[in-house]
Amino acid sequence: MTSGPRRTVTPMRTAPIALIALTLLSAIAPAVGRAQNTDDLVLEAREALKKRDRLRLDVLRTAVNFARHPLAQWVEYWELGNRLYEVRADEVEAFYTRWPGSYVEDRLRNDWLLELGRRRDWGSFARDMPRFKMNDDREVTCYQLLTQHQAGQDVAVAARATWTLQRDADDGCNLLATTLYEAGRFKAEDIWYAVCVAAEFGRPRAATAAAKIIGPANAQAVAEIFDNPAKVLAKKPANLDLALLAVMRLASADPAAAAEQLQTTWQRRLGPSRAPLAWAATARHAAFRLLPEATAHYRTAWRTLPEGAEPGWSDDVLAWQVRAALRVDSAERWGLVQQAIAAMSASEQQDATWVYWKARAQQAQAKPGAAGDGERAAARGLLESIAPQMNFYGQLATEDLGGRVVLPEKPLPLSNEERQAARATPGFARALQLIALGLRNEGVREWNFTLRGLADRELLAAAQLACEREVWDRCINSSDRTRAEVDMTQRFPTPFRREVLAKATEIGLDPAYMYGLIRQESRFITDARSGVGASGLMQIMPNTAKWTAKKIGMEFRAEMITDRDINLALGASYLKIVLDDFGGSQAMAAAAYNAGPGRPRRWREGGLFETAAWAESIPFNETRDYVKKVLSNAVYYGALLSGQAPSLKARLGGPIGPRDPGAPSSDREIP
Repeated sequence: MTSGPRRTVTPMRTAPIALIALTLLSAIAPAVGRAQNTDDLVLEAREALKKRDRLRLDVLRTAVNFARHPLAQWVEYWELGNRLYEVRADEVEAFYTRWPGSYVEDRLRNDWLLELGRRRDWGSFARDMPRFKMNDDREVTCYQLLTQHQAGQDVAVAARATWTLQRDADDGCNLLATTLYEAGRFKAEDIWYAVCVAAEFGRPRAATAAAKIIGPANAQAVAEIFDNPAKVLAKKPANLDLALLAVMRLASADPAAAAEQLQTTWQRRLGPSRAPLAWAATARHAAFRLLPEATAHYRTAWRTLPEGAEPGWSDDVLAWQVRAALRVDSAERWGLVQQAIAAMSASEQQDATWVYWKARAQQAQAKPGAAGDGERAAARGLLESIAPQMNFYGQLATEDLGGRVVLPEKPLPLSNEERQAARATPGFARALQLIALGLRNEGVREWNFTLRGLADRELLAAAQLACEREVWDRCINSSDRTRAEVDMTQRFPTPFRREVLAKATEIGLDPAYMYGLIRQESRFITDARSGVGASGLMQIMPNTAKWTAKKIGMEFRAEMITDRDINLALGASYLKIVLDDFGGSQAMAAAAYNAGPGRPRRWREGGLFETAAWAESIPFNETRDYVKKVLSNAVYYGALLSGQAPSLKARLGGPIGPRDPGAPSSDREIP
């Protein structure tokens, strides 16, 4: 077995550190005793962690324990985690013992299992792994599979699936793959498959790390392919796996160039074992760019498959075949949809998206009259299977079946005992305190860990606790987990109702649509800030806020963007502007709000599309999901605000296509 990188552990010089710590503690202890609020010590510890200030962390760990702060376990976790590479097993076990059953105990176990894997301490890893409750770390799973392989188990299938789906190269999964390859459990084709998957999703580090398993020269060649695939193809590489990879990478940048290479040279050279994947990758990238030739490329990919062979393409490649087909107005449209969905993995086929479109395809292709009754009945059964789901496709299925979306009956009120049980749960108390201190990420993780295994009534009580504290994202997400008992006022709360309704009425905006967008944007967190700088309830970008303020005549300074009322005014005004610019289309306006108006202007070209098909074919995963959820949210908010039966199809409106020649021109100044 190939050994991985090892750290040189320097013996701890505990006596000098302890002496300094005691000296500093003697200075800080009186201040702790006099403090009106010891929360500052926790915040200081978090800052010390960011700076990797080991000595300061140690002092603050002692201080918060001295003050008996309820978040002391977090400071201990930060302090121990900061030096985890050198700690002993007994220190970790002592931490487990002090904080049993807590989130930080399991979080440290996750970190410690990773450290044990890096140390190649497989005996300790195998002993600790069964206690890992979350078990949601892919690298830990790779280490676990490796220990199972060492114990004589056949883990090849699970290892292949876990390794190929890693987001990036990591020690655990790379070591697993290397070990199984050297043991003969992975073949060269398994390695090249993983390289192709990494290339498909644009992960150069994972691709080169995988290629290195079968030789350093392959890793160098893969790196060159990521740098300039056309140059590599021009050299006519004899290694057909490298040629396939080069075609796939070329397709990611220029699908037309990749198709030309396949037609003139590489389809013949790659042969029936590789050419179909090259065509499928080219088709996927063409579909992503909404190019009309995408469906032709998919047809070629299927034709080049050997008779009776399974395609073996990723679910993502097949999903884009469906999306490309939905933008085609031809007799073969629904056949392409059915073909792709039938080739998806069994788990993917259960997704409501593909259940819905499979049903639509069956309906469209059913024979006329009694001869098609069986197909129509099968399609109806598919729609009925997803109609109860509270999502975009569940709503569409309900309306396709001739029904109307009905709000679930409100559960019985929570008893005092149920409410008190939630308030008395330590994990919820810690989570709320962390969030109140501004440590939202830590608070959310603590809260979600505490939700594990709760029954519906307990989840409703937890959600109600969060609602009462106005921690709206935890209120919504906790209530979303219930199955038999559904409280719509928790799942779709209406904070700041007077302000939202007033602003919507003032500018002529549907308040349900506005609420649906806010719920998706910020979960009603007034100080929410995205990674790209969008801020506040309506997650408006600074430049967009400045432009909108000027447009509506509002005096504006950058620091005003997080003011609740100003943020609502600017966000609502901008939403109304883009809604008007797109002729009242809520789907296109939502896409514009998320991705900027220029993109949905391009996405509407090329034909006349049913709105649901247009939304499904949005190239950006985030925006596609966003549009569907905003519209689905608005359906429920419309029912809650008006008491009337909601309709998703009414919100979707008519088909989407190029702007009507008689309509006013687009406002190109809208940011």
